[in-house]
Amino acid sequence: MKKLLLIVAFFACSFLGYSQGNGAYGVRAGINISNLDFDPAPTFDNTHRNGFAFGFFAEYDLSASFAIMPEFQYSSEGAKDMSLRVDFLQIPIMFKYRITDMLSAGVGPQVGVKIHEEEDGFKNFAFSGIIGLEYMITEEIFIDARYSYGLTNLLDETSGFKATNANFQFGVGYKM
Repeated sequence: MKKLLLIVAFFACSFLGYSQGNGAYGVRAGINISNLDFDPAPTFDNTHRNGFAFGFFAEYDLSASFAIMPEFQYSSEGAKDMSLRVDFLQIPIMFKYRITDMLSAGVGPQVGVKIHEEEDGFKNFAFSGIIGLEYMITEEIFIDARYSYGLTNLLDETSGFKATNANFQFGVGYKM
């Protein structure tokens, strides 16, 4: 709990700092289509899970073409079966390149902290790589699409399986 409060305090200070000067902050929400990639292949039905995500972000301009966008979000991921669902508080950090005034591409790391379940067979932390595209509809409203792929095994070592999370996220946001 102390770590969570520290993370929230860090992002609150970051948002206030980024809102001064050459940056923006805002909110975004979206839908997830996620699944777990198992090794070895599972003998059970492994279908995707539809979920949602919402969060807060700050975007700081590094130059006219580059920006960094840390975010704090809730994301429901995993697979459809109840025993394979996992929800995260995540911190993606996107390094963005503006292709045009309306279109940006981004890439970066993402760390996730599992929430609300204990001793469910999942590890508490997950690390992922993330890529995405963002399109500005107006000066404040945007749509985006992201793909994240897990770089670490989500399952406890006792399961006999290795599983990484794969997640497509389609969102809409508002920049202030």
